[in-house]
Amino acid sequence: MYSYSPRGYETKKMKKKSSFNVLVFIIVILLLVFIITTIKVAANLVGGDLPSMQQFGSYVPNLSTKIHDKDNNLIAELFIERRIFTPIKEAPINLQNALIAIEDNDFFKHWGISVKGITRAFFKMLLKGKVVEGGSTITQQLAKTIFLTNDKTLIRKIKEILLTIQLEKNYSKCEILQFYMNQIYFGNGAYGIQAAARTYFNKNVQDLNLAECAMLAAIPKSPNHYNPFKNKKAALARRNLVLLKMRKLNYITKEQKQKACAAALPSKENASKEDSLQYFLELLRVMLEPKYGTDALFKEGLSIYTTLDIKAQMAAEKAIEEVLAKFDKNKLNSFKKTKQKFQKVQGALVAIDPKNGAIRAIVCGRNFKESQFNRATQAKRQPGSSFKPLVYTAAIEAGFTPATILDDKPMVFINRGNSWDLISRDLVTLEEIAETVSGKDLINTNKIWVPTNYGKKYRGPVTLRTALALSINTCAIETIMKITPKKVIQTARNLGITTPLVNSFSLALGSSEVTLQEMVSAFATLASGGIKTTPYIITKVTDRNGKILEQSIPQQKEVLSVQNCFIITNMLKSVVEKGNGRSAKNLGRPCAGKTGTTNNSSDAWFIGYTPQLVSGVWVGYDDNSISLGEKVTGGVVACPIWTQFMKKALEGEPVVDFSQPENIEWALVDQKTGLLASGETSDAFLDAFICGSAPRKHSDKTTLIKP
Repeated sequence: MYSYSPRGYETKKMKKKSSFNVLVFIIVILLLVFIITTIKVAANLVGGDLPSMQQFGSYVPNLSTKIHDKDNNLIAELFIERRIFTPIKEAPINLQNALIAIEDNDFFKHWGISVKGITRAFFKMLLKGKVVEGGSTITQQLAKTIFLTNDKTLIRKIKEILLTIQLEKNYSKCEILQFYMNQIYFGNGAYGIQAAARTYFNKNVQDLNLAECAMLAAIPKSPNHYNPFKNKKAALARRNLVLLKMRKLNYITKEQKQKACAAALPSKENASKEDSLQYFLELLRVMLEPKYGTDALFKEGLSIYTTLDIKAQMAAEKAIEEVLAKFDKNKLNSFKKTKQKFQKVQGALVAIDPKNGAIRAIVCGRNFKESQFNRATQAKRQPGSSFKPLVYTAAIEAGFTPATILDDKPMVFINRGNSWDLISRDLVTLEEIAETVSGKDLINTNKIWVPTNYGKKYRGPVTLRTALALSINTCAIETIMKITPKKVIQTARNLGITTPLVNSFSLALGSSEVTLQEMVSAFATLASGGIKTTPYIITKVTDRNGKILEQSIPQQKEVLSVQNCFIITNMLKSVVEKGNGRSAKNLGRPCAGKTGTTNNSSDAWFIGYTPQLVSGVWVGYDDNSISLGEKVTGGVVACPIWTQFMKKALEGEPVVDFSQPENIEWALVDQKTGLLASGETSDAFLDAFICGSAPRKHSDKTTLIKP
């Protein structure tokens, strides 16, 4: 029978192990000799082709341009490589340790090259017949990222090693780690740790917790594969591996590891909100690129300080999308009935601080990826009745008062070549017109203009206040006929309208196309008490070192008296109280405003203001031949957006009314006669007048209130 001795077996096993160790040792020594010899030979061959450390010292990575809101909060970036340089002292120690644990746990021990890593890579190369992995240290990765390509060739690897040795010789470990953290790519367009923290967690890097630090450290090996937005399973496994390695190196406790492993991964919904600011960023690009050039704007780390109120901006985008998405849903059936291709309705919003002209929110459309057209500053559309406050402002300047009587009757105009002449205030049909005028050509509808009121309702004599509050078309035309279109155009220019305006009576009905920003700017002049301020969105631009490149100073000019502005504002409050802007009453604070709806309901507007903020909303289709709907007015679709936005934008602001200036008196006016109301007058309104201009004629008891 065969027997064996366990001790003898162990002795043979130990001898075999010892022989193997000796063999491995000899191979490693030979390998090192080979590597050193190869490097020396290669150094002579490629040394002249290597970047110098002087180049590295002067190397400046591409840095993102940082966009700040009015409170200096970072809200967005412009970039080719999205990167914000972060000093190592601002990086959490957990993030530093996480990167070292997963990428190069001997970072502080080696001289730039890991013998173990190179040996492992060498044997794999022999087995596969090509370079499979680099065995790269953090310093090697840095050298490759800055100076070299990703080609897996022996020459490239030798260059990498030579550059690595130079980096280790010229820079401290902390400097190298700082370079590395700011240089490497983290996926989703984020370069460096600060951009990555903003992209995945919507945080600054110094605010990251342990789980978040481990997640970022997990990504660089394969930014696409370990992206938590795209591959949660792989990202989770890799993050937890980072935490395991940190625990083995005693960087964290067992309890910290367990807690971090249980943390949820970041989701796209909780990440950066910059996608919603694409129209705003494009607006900045168009303004600044001609001044500074593309390279400076996207690579040199500028800081752009803007007037944007990010809370108001988010509220504006939300209000437009919520209201218009519901509108689209209801409108879908009408497209199907007419067999039209469905189109999403568009909207735009601009909000301005009346005190200084600063733009606090701007929405240029609903989806930048679908359409980059800027509907807030570029789209020129007819403002409809929202233009009437400019007509009545011109009238107040010309000596009209809120009690001025206007005649709300039908109007018929005929074209006599260069002008439109009023021929009747009673005729309303072509048959009646034909009996009054001679010449068959005058019956051509192209030569006849019969403006009508909404609902074709006529009220007879009304005050100017009533005409504005109820948006009566015939009264607006009567007013512009009396003061002339040229006077209205000049007032519009003073208020802030820059687009050419048509010199005709139809201007009173908003027939000339304007931009939303112009209209909001004009109303802002009224809200400010007659001080026109050129709207602006950039307060300051600095370079990467904080040097100021440009700075905005509000351009202001007094164009109206504060008394006239107060009178118009007081009348516009009636639009909210009694007119088509009633939904603005839900704002719950004093406000003034005006609706606007164009022919065929292709455009719907509401522009309104409080003492603190002026904003305007436009709704329509890009194809202005498409109607919003027969009964869809500015009061129906634009005013609710305005109200929802203003509620949120003014949240926390004190509820205040418009300040009454000096030289104002009040009178209770009969809205039918324009005279002082008697005790029996049912349709009376307490109205504001410049002292001395209130009506004095009265019947029975009257009320005249002076300041």
